Amino acid sequence: MQIQYVVSTMVFWWREHHLSFEQECDFLRSLGFGIEIWPTMKGSNDCRFAKKNWFRLKHATEGMTVSLASRDDGPTINDWQEQIQCAQFLEANIVADLRSLCVSGDLGIADWEFVTEVVKMAKDHNVELCIETGQLAAMLQVSEKFDSVKFCFDTGFANIDPEHSFKEYVDKLAHRTTHLHLTDNYGQLDDHEPPGVRGGMAKENWAYLLKTLDKYDNSVIGSLEMFPCMPGTMIKHGKTFMFDVLGWPNPPQPQPGYDENFYRPI
Repeated sequence: MQIQYVVSTMVFWWREHHLSFEQECDFLRSLGFGIEIWPTMKGSNDCRFAKKNWFRLKHATEGMTVSLASRDDGPTINDWQEQIQCAQFLEANIVADLRSLCVSGDLGIADWEFVTEVVKMAKDHNVELCIETGQLAAMLQVSEKFDSVKFCFDTGFANIDPEHSFKEYVDKLAHRTTHLHLTDNYGQLDDHEPPGVRGGMAKENWAYLLKTLDKYDNSVIGSLEMFPCMPGTMIKHGKTFMFDVLGWPNPPQPQPGYDENFYRPI
């Protein structure tokens, strides 16, 4: 398994504004991380994946591993086409939940014509489409119908499902997992705590996930998906747990002279 690490722009939620994206990229780049880009920032409905923004995104993320979190506002086929083309331009994958593809968590309820068109579009543009962890049966149903679809394994969701254990999710999804959402919770709500919170997911589950993923020759992106406190604090906590405590491979290497406290929004 080859793994690269990115940070979701979720960590900047509440603090972003229209001029801050470059600053956020510089901050993450200095820490050795790539970026997972959400389609919007808080307080704005403007989609970052609109064609008018492509060159700005390309310039800001130069040299970084990039992934896109799909629109979740009921994207149309035209919306999907635009974000798939954006992903192709940025050499990024797309992480999407079932609802953005018109697939219900209830087994068998889906607009399969819509899903088929989106999956074909992604394949034609050489963009990897990763379905984010949701109801297990519905995810497996999509994967059985479409060979090109991969999985985004969300550790937080898998930790709170009352019907299936964390290890069941790992066993069913690991072979096609090419993206990870690395997040923690206390077993009640998917509240996107940094990995390794005291009283959070058991270390045995983290170890089982890594051991199982390592059986497959997948190139994996691991995304720290954490909800604000301060971005630097969350990233430091998450990376300390992932790399120093759990010993996950290939930790990002900071640039010489970096200052992990220098992110200060304008």
